Amino acid sequence: MLRLWLEYADLTRVRFTDRLHPASTVLLASQALRRPPLAAALPVLARRVAESGAALRPLHHLIAAQGPAPDFVTPWDGVASIEDGLAVIRSTPVRKVRAQVSAAYTGAPASTARRRFADADSGVLDALVTAMRAYFHQVLEPDWAALTRNHRQAVGEAAARFARAGAEGLLSGLHPGIRWRSPVLEVDSWRDGDVRLGGNGLFLLPSPFAGPRPRVLIRADQPALVVYPVEAPAGLDGGPAADPLAGLFGRTRSAVLTQVARPGRHTTSSIARHAGISVSSSSEHLSALRAAGLVSSRRDGGAILHRATALGQSLTSS
Repeated sequence: MLRLWLEYADLTRVRFTDRLHPASTVLLASQALRRPPLAAALPVLARRVAESGAALRPLHHLIAAQGPAPDFVTPWDGVASIEDGLAVIRSTPVRKVRAQVSAAYTGAPASTARRRFADADSGVLDALVTAMRAYFHQVLEPDWAALTRNHRQAVGEAAARFARAGAEGLLSGLHPGIRWRSPVLEVDSWRDGDVRLGGNGLFLLPSPFAGPRPRVLIRADQPALVVYPVEAPAGLDGGPAADPLAGLFGRTRSAVLTQVARPGRHTTSSIARHAGISVSSSSEHLSALRAAGLVSSRRDGGAILHRATALGQSLTSS
């Protein structure tokens, strides 16, 4: 068990990651989906991993399926896109790569590629980054919007708990493997020991790829990161994928909003064509969405162009 000692300053700095980090999620998923129980629970993703085959082999060989991974492959920065995150990973100083890989490989079977990785070999680092890019695009990206919505929902539920019961209620209700015994947060992680956060604070990340136990990342002079398990979004378990907006708006209006939120030029007629409805019905749905602040419209010559507002984009996560 890992015991995190929180001072008053740490409690005032308990936060959630505001979005999923593409590169760090690749690392978590690549470890999680090599464990038979989780692969069986997420057959859609597990099938994509199997189909991707050789493209993912460097990642699977260099990063163990469980246990510690080098910190630099789960960066804080580069959250905006997979390319930003990979650029941060690739720019890690050689000295840091060597130290972290050597520490993570303690007790791991040796191989030529792993030795070169531990020596910060440029070719091996490039192969790792290429495999991580392939993992994101081939395994995660098709369901990235659903994973993002799932993250927002988990954070929203935790925020509501905090509003009702304060920090104690929040920390006590994260996961059965996490217990709050003031001033200590006990985490049934893979590590043991005591860590004093020293006022740097605590980041919380709900993830369907955390594995059977919560994971904790401790870095000097930075907030501790606790990754804890949550259920995966519907559809990744092999069942039908749910439209999260259909129950709220109805299927047709949900389809209209989803189409408007996509990149491109959207007219009343083009939206009608994509949604399979009449132009008059398209106009009615767009008017309702505009009144709700989800769509904005402007005239462009003989056509009216529509786009999703920031709120509409947030709802669709497209």
